[in-house]
Amino acid sequence: MTKAETVTLMGIIQVAYPSYYNNKSKEELMAAVNLWHEMFKEDDFQLVSAGIKSFIASDVKGFPPSIGAIKQYITKITTKDEMTEQEAWGLIKKALKNSSYGAKEEFKKLPQELQRLIGSPSQLKEWAREEITTLDTVVASNFMRSYRARIQSIREYNALPNDVKQFMSSIGNSMALPNTDELKAKALKQLEEA
Repeated sequence: MTKAETVTLMGIIQVAYPSYYNNKSKEELMAAVNLWHEMFKEDDFQLVSAGIKSFIASDVKGFPPSIGAIKQYITKITTKDEMTEQEAWGLIKKALKNSSYGAKEEFKKLPQELQRLIGSPSQLKEWAREEITTLDTVVASNFMRSYRARIQSIREYNALPNDVKQFMSSIGNSMALPNTDELKAKALKQLEEA
């Protein structure tokens, strides 16, 4: 989105919430435009516009939107229907029916996001051996809490500007643990040399 497009969208917000912008100086307005431009420069103008219009159309509080609120509306517009935690647990329960002996096959059938949450086929096998009351209460509750947290984390990450994502990635790469095979090879080489 260009700076001129940002000014256009900020103008729409200003018209929708005139009392909030009444006593703002030109410097304050430009600071707001600069911040909004920085936060949405990688986004499509039409998409941000749709997010702002959606916010204004559903606002009942009478306060202008924050950047985060618009990012949330953009996420709602751009993401397909996510699986609810109950739907996710339903898939897990279905997989558990055959997981005493076929945990690997059932694990492979699950969506990748559920595989990440479960961790491994052995977890499915362990859950399949639980009593039904424990499974439907404790295990289900813990899984659904983890699922909600994971979905929220994904949403928050997706809302970040690309430069922040790249920075986070570079930090993560610099802090990565060394390859254990390389460490073993170095240790063996040192032992041979000693």
